[in-house]
Amino acid sequence: MSKAPSVVLAGGGTAGHISPMLAIAAALTAEVPEAKLHMVGTPESMEARLVPEAGYEISFIPKVPFPRRPNLDALKFPLLFRTAIKEAARILDNAAADVVVGVGGYVCTPLYLAAQKKGIPVVIHEGNAKPGLANKVGAKKAAMVGTAFDNTPIAGARYVGMPMREEIATLDRAATRASARQELGLDADLPTLIVTGGSLGALSLNKTLKIVVPNLEEWGFQVLHITGRGKTVLGEDGQPLTAPHYHQVEFINGMQKVYAAADLLVVRAGAATVCEVAAVGIPAIFVPLPIGNGEQELNARALVDSGAAVLVKDSEFTPEWFSATVPTLIKSSDALAEMGSKSYTHGIRNAAQMMAHEILKAAQA
Repeated sequence: MSKAPSVVLAGGGTAGHISPMLAIAAALTAEVPEAKLHMVGTPESMEARLVPEAGYEISFIPKVPFPRRPNLDALKFPLLFRTAIKEAARILDNAAADVVVGVGGYVCTPLYLAAQKKGIPVVIHEGNAKPGLANKVGAKKAAMVGTAFDNTPIAGARYVGMPMREEIATLDRAATRASARQELGLDADLPTLIVTGGSLGALSLNKTLKIVVPNLEEWGFQVLHITGRGKTVLGEDGQPLTAPHYHQVEFINGMQKVYAAADLLVVRAGAATVCEVAAVGIPAIFVPLPIGNGEQELNARALVDSGAAVLVKDSEFTPEWFSATVPTLIKSSDALAEMGSKSYTHGIRNAAQMMAHEILKAAQA
């Protein structure tokens, strides 16, 4: 390539969009250190904090949701959407973009349309088994569409897996288990369950954990409960709940430590989480988010159907279900080993590098 490529990456709204975007950016920099990278998001979303923290410049486009029903917002939509496309075009001009990369979210549609109007190639990554509207629009004319799952119904789909951070993609759970447990303040020898509803937490998981915690010492395993920011579980005295074998924190920076420390994981079934679980080969119980269009259950389906994971509906993740299922499973080393082995065979650990290669190819076109 005669000059350093200029790559504009668009996406955000959730960690499930931002994490693969940052992973792709890191892979691009590793491949071509002189590449110019600029990111685009919406000002009120998580990317406004996470992208600068990762060391990248970011520009913002106002969030313009597609109206789902006739109302005042629907009347305002055409003007607001045209304004967003103009702002996207301005950003592309300022960046002298050679290629636009989109991972989904409200910000992507204006960027896709502006890029296509200017003749700038678009490369897309769709992280969910059920694609989002923005990526379905952009995929029709995209140079390449990578997917995290092999059955994603989107135009031009090419199965590449989920871009993820190298610390996770290359994790050796066995080699790092002892150090991870020490760093997380856990007993080195007790069977370990880690429960997390993601950065925002999950109320249903937290409620069930609060009820079963008194049984942990009798059951003989420990729990690290990642409750979510602002969602500390309180005891009857109004103070953070404490009990033998129970540890709670609101947030952990560095999921590779969680994956290394856990013998069994209870998590939501967001696309990034499902793909990371497979990449590191960890036994998991998925509790899909009960809202939306069912995409989380679809994300987990291949792992569940192969016996690599267990799926339980949010409404059924009760103290009774937990007590009847988890203590037996976590003490069955053979069952956990089989689940982990099956999970690992589903993992793709070089998706970020594959996407970077396609992006650089499109930039030269």
